Amino acid sequence: MNRRARRTKTDRVDALKLVMLLVRACAGEARVWQEVHVPSEAVEAARQVSRERRDLIDEQTGLRNQIGSWLTTWGAVVSARMRQRADWWTHVRDWQGEPLPAALQARLGRAEARLTLVATQIATLEDQQAAVIRAAPPESAAGRLVQLKGVATTSASVVLDEGLVWREFRNRRQIGGLLGFAPARYDSGDVERDQGISGAGNRRLQAISIQLAWNWVRWQPTSALTQWYRAHFGTRKRARRIGIVAVARKLLIALWRYATSGVVPTGAMLKSATAV
Repeated sequence: MNRRARRTKTDRVDALKLVMLLVRACAGEARVWQEVHVPSEAVEAARQVSRERRDLIDEQTGLRNQIGSWLTTWGAVVSARMRQRADWWTHVRDWQGEPLPAALQARLGRAEARLTLVATQIATLEDQQAAVIRAAPPESAAGRLVQLKGVATTSASVVLDEGLVWREFRNRRQIGGLLGFAPARYDSGDVERDQGISGAGNRRLQAISIQLAWNWVRWQPTSALTQWYRAHFGTRKRARRIGIVAVARKLLIALWRYATSGVVPTGAMLKSATAV
C-alpha cells in the first residue's frame, strides 16, 4: 500500500474493519488486537488515594530541593537540629555570617508552610490506606499480601490499585506486559545487538516493584527468588542493579499468584516468622 496516497476514511469503513478483526479474534487468531480492562467506578475511585500520595511525595521532594537550592545560593548551612525549630529560617546565616535577606526569609517561611501541609496530607492518606488494609479479610488479596515479610501497607495498596487483581490476568505474560521491564533486542539482517531493558510499562507499578524487589532480597533471604538473585548476580554493584529488575518482574508474578490463588512464593516467610 502506498502510504502517501489518499485513502477513504469513514465511520462505515472503520466499523467494517472492526467487525473483520472481531471475526478473526473469535476464530482463534492471536494478537489481532489488545484487550483493555476498564476498571469499575469503585476501583477507579479507590486508586486515587495511592496516586495522590505519589503526587504529594513528588511535591514534597520538589519543595525540599527548592529550599536546599535557595540556601546553597547564599552559602547557608542548616543542620537537621536547626530545622526542627518553628522559625528556623530567621536564625540562618549566610557565608558571611549575616542574616538572610527579609524577602528570602519570607519565601522560606511560605515554602516551609507548604511543606508542612503536604506532610500532613501524606500522613492522612497513609492512615487511610492502613485502615483499608486492617479492615481487609485475611483471605483477601490485600490481607494476604501484607502477611509477607518485605511487603508493607503502601506497596500492597499500590500494586492492588494499579490492577494486580481487578485486571483479571490470565497468565504471567500479561502481567509482564503491564509491568514492562522486558529485553529489547535488535535483530535485522546481519545486525544483532541487545538494546537493554525496555522502559515501556506502567510507571507507578515499575517504581513500586523495584522497591518491593529490594525489600524482598533484604527480608526474604531464604526464598528461592532471593537465592536465585544472589547466585546469578553476586555482590557486584552494577550486576545487582541490573538483576534487581529481573527480581521485580518475577516477584510481581509471584505476588499475583499469591494474591489470587493463595500460592505462597517458594521459601517465603510470613510475618509470623514461619517459612513456607
